[in-house]
Amino acid sequence: MAKKPPQKKPTRADHAAQSRLLLRRARAALLSTAQKSKDGWPYGSLVSVAFDCDLSPLMLFSGLSDHTRNLAADPRASLLCEETSRLKNPQTGPRVTVMGRITKTTDKRHARRFLARHPEASLYAGFGDFNFYRMKIDRIHLVGGFGQAVWMRASHIMPDPKAAAGVAKAEAGVLEHMNGDHADAVDHYAHKLLGLKGKGWEMTGIDPDGLDLRRGGRFARLAFDAPVTSRAAIREELVRLATSGG
Repeated sequence: MAKKPPQKKPTRADHAAQSRLLLRRARAALLSTAQKSKDGWPYGSLVSVAFDCDLSPLMLFSGLSDHTRNLAADPRASLLCEETSRLKNPQTGPRVTVMGRITKTTDKRHARRFLARHPEASLYAGFGDFNFYRMKIDRIHLVGGFGQAVWMRASHIMPDPKAAAGVAKAEAGVLEHMNGDHADAVDHYAHKLLGLKGKGWEMTGIDPDGLDLRRGGRFARLAFDAPVTSRAAIREELVRLATSGG
């Protein structure tokens, strides 16, 4: 019997790609903060999360929440995103923790990206005690499965700053163009490339790593084969995807 070839040891680039994929697909995370009123004891809460073009986590918090008051006293926090809950042995599933400082943001583009990911939040996003927040990532801890753990710096997983800025600038125009003029291509992405059903899928976000789709209450993520870095690269990738998948 022929021996199986030895498995290639994952590189840092492989770990970074897996981390980006997990984060980009996430819609919720476990937020851990230091409890202001309990001598810094760790406090965990489930929060909705989106990710900016540069991979910075974006959130919407009420000023009445414990975690918001905790962050006002100490902005350091961590977010755990996981895809393990439905597995027979959750310890074999992937999860990634990002650590950094969380502060308020008034950038309208951050609000748009978050609400595109969580449209139901528009019902209360305008309330006076709600504000949008952004995490500046410092470190990342990836557990790719049982016994597979690695620490990385933010620079290891963040996209090229110029590429992220270029995609962010182009995003609104790309979404308007694709949803308004190429709805058939958007449905093609959902049907042929992701195996999803139903007509009327909308593209709700695009970043260097892929694009987000939504139809009613269903959400989907389509990753690019390689990161895009400009408006021209976005167009080239969208055209390629529209003609692939049979």
